[in-house]
Amino acid sequence: MKNRKINGTQFEGMVRNGLAYLRQREKEVNKLNVFPVPDGDTGTNMRLTLENGIEYAKSNEVMAHYLKTLSEGMLLGARGNSGVILSQFFKGMQLELARCVVAGPGELRNALIRGYRNAYGAVVKPVEGTILTVFREGIEHIRPQISRATAIEDLLLMYIAEMKKTLAYTPELLPVLKESGVIDSGGQGFIYIVEGMLGYLYGDIVKDDKPAAKSINAPVQSVDFSLFNEYSKFTDGYCMEFILQLLKSGSYIQLFDLDRYIEDIGVYGNSLVVVREGSRVKVHIYTLRPEKVIALSRQYGEFLTFKLENMQLQHNEVIKEETYSRKLPHKKLAIVSVVNGVGLKTLFEELGADVVICCGETMNASSQEFVDAFNRIDADDIVVFPNNKNVILAAQQAAQLHGGDNIHILPSRSIAEGYFAVAMDVPDNDNKYRINSMRSGLRDVTTLIETTASRDYSYHDLTCRQGEEIVLMNGEIVSVNKNWLECLIEAMRLVPDIDDAETCVVFSGEGVSEDELDELSERLEEEFPMLEAEIIDGGQKLYRFIIGLS
Repeated sequence: MKNRKINGTQFEGMVRNGLAYLRQREKEVNKLNVFPVPDGDTGTNMRLTLENGIEYAKSNEVMAHYLKTLSEGMLLGARGNSGVILSQFFKGMQLELARCVVAGPGELRNALIRGYRNAYGAVVKPVEGTILTVFREGIEHIRPQISRATAIEDLLLMYIAEMKKTLAYTPELLPVLKESGVIDSGGQGFIYIVEGMLGYLYGDIVKDDKPAAKSINAPVQSVDFSLFNEYSKFTDGYCMEFILQLLKSGSYIQLFDLDRYIEDIGVYGNSLVVVREGSRVKVHIYTLRPEKVIALSRQYGEFLTFKLENMQLQHNEVIKEETYSRKLPHKKLAIVSVVNGVGLKTLFEELGADVVICCGETMNASSQEFVDAFNRIDADDIVVFPNNKNVILAAQQAAQLHGGDNIHILPSRSIAEGYFAVAMDVPDNDNKYRINSMRSGLRDVTTLIETTASRDYSYHDLTCRQGEEIVLMNGEIVSVNKNWLECLIEAMRLVPDIDDAETCVVFSGEGVSEDELDELSERLEEEFPMLEAEIIDGGQKLYRFIIGLS
């Protein structure tokens, strides 16, 4: 029997099934991304955003109550442009259904309309041929066909059918899609979510073997692995716990003397606890030499259980929690910056950034991370550098969620733009003048990014294949080559007025060798003798080099 109304519990089941449906097709959605740079793929951003909403939400039979917490979680956890737009769509639905205990076809129709309108309003310059168009035409084309007698299942069937028609047409609306031979990835991702939601009502529950990532309120892991990296000091050692089964066969030492074992193992650590029960020995020890403990113990038998934890990582986590719970001293102007490399984090802190959000591989900071940063800061004005075009919307959304009218989002599209703006020597007695100067400084920077293409790409007269080296100039691919150095030099020659450039900063990525740095320095000096390049160890992932010219 079809549903004429749905409550909050049913809607929770629908969105959970929608998430599972999307998760199974996440890679497929990611492959639809036009640009061959893996910096925030659409499917991943949408999945993370919806996951966060579901983990944050509180189950409730009342539709309005469940949708309110779901929307809040999605807004806080939104990542990338697609995630922000998706969260704004659900926010619109929540606003429309704010008083609904259950939702019928009329209420759901109005919610879908309010959803797309809210999403359009969140984007400064909406582009047709994207997920926004899929949102809008999907419901507007079936709007007159929906009545009180329409079953929820029939409404969603019509909605999906119309969205698929629009999705197929997106290449005609957006030339870059047509030249690449793909449809809009965000639109496809949303359709998968709605198909999963409809499947739930039909009893088609998606078996999802992958554990959902935890929300901001429930971390994925007990500690943050990024807190221990190549720059870390290791002084706290390991916590080892194991149960050793003594063995009488083979070449194991048959005579196990507990006191002698405790004396021998105590050389390698402290906080030692050793208990023998029959032929089994339970051990706890803090040690800097786990390999010695293992070798000593295996002379007598083999491990039944074994746990080894990096206590330095845990210690760093404690320091991080204490730091992030501490309010910063008051100042006239504070700076928040986003980076994706440990070297870059150190650099921006040295330049005066008050909070540096160090992201993972895709550099897609969530709105919650920005809100947390704002909460720590006590300043007359806060300036935010997203340093990635795919993070700007999340920063803007965070500013709205925080509610402070003293937050200024300067839309830096790259680390290079943010670096030049933060490093500007500007008098610090006038906030308005400083902010305007930094905003103007962004416009004078040319950014080159060298990386490896993650997928085939073709647009206008330029084509690259997966695995080839590419260089982007201010976000547009300008050079393709099998050799990274030649690719970069070709792109440098295309920079307008390159001979007039006064400053060149090169951020080297994770894994770049000294030989590669020497090669680059020699070629830059040979090709552009008047250009003095400063090379900085950025440690960023994905990009071999980020170059800023001003």
